[in-house]
Order: sequence, then structure tokens, then C-alpha cells
Amino acid sequence: MSARDFLRSNAATLVIGLLALAVGTVAGWSDAFARAVLAPPPILRLLLSAAAFLLGIAWLLQALERLSGDPEPPVLVRGVRYVFLAVAAFAAAIGWFVGQAVPVVIALVVAGIDVLETTFLLIVLVARGPDQRA
Repeated sequence: MSARDFLRSNAATLVIGLLALAVGTVAGWSDAFARAVLAPPPILRLLLSAAAFLLGIAWLLQALERLSGDPEPPVLVRGVRYVFLAVAAFAAAIGWFVGQAVPVVIALVVAGIDVLETTFLLIVLVARGPDQRA
């Protein structure tokens, strides 16, 4: 991957992280938004809960694969990213399952902060170069 492609993909990742954090913040402050978007009708809640749970399992498996394999710092950072994304997915699944918006808001904030944090860390690691990583 070229440096330009790396920066472009990480810029997109930063935007997604900021968007998740912004939606979580707005949902946390607005009861109407939280009820409309984060506490949908029961059948939709069940489907969202199941999808989030399955996504959490997939991300957890990705995390285990990355954390048990290559010890390179970027690979480990991505593994940690998947751990936190799995936690966020499980929190969202629980929130939708019980019909409460708070766990879904927490999931959005956790995912947003994690994506921002790990993306900045990956940028720093790549900028330092392979011979300076420690």
C-alpha cells in the first residue's frame, strides 16, 4: 500500500470514528433522537441485536487472530481495535435487546474513540518507519 493510499484509508477511518462519536454524543443529549433511532420497534430491535451480536463475534475472532499471530506493532494495534469494536458491538446488542438506548450510546462512543485512537496510533507507527518501531 502506498503512502497516499494509507493516508486516504486512514482519513476515511478517522471520519467514521468522528461520525460514530458525534452520533453517540447527539443521541446521549437528545431523548427524541435516542428513542427514534436507538430504541426502534421490538422486531427491529431483535434484528439489530442479533446483527450486532454476530458482528461482535466476528470482530472478536479477528482480534484473536491478530493478537495471536504477527507481533508487529501495527498488527497488534489492529487486534486491539477489534477487541474494543467487539465490546462496542456487544454493548449495542444488549441495548437493543433490552430496549434501552444507553448501552447503544455507550457502544457508539466506545467505537468512535477506539477508531480515532487506534488510527492515530497506526499513523504514528507508519510515520516512524519499520526500523524505528519499538
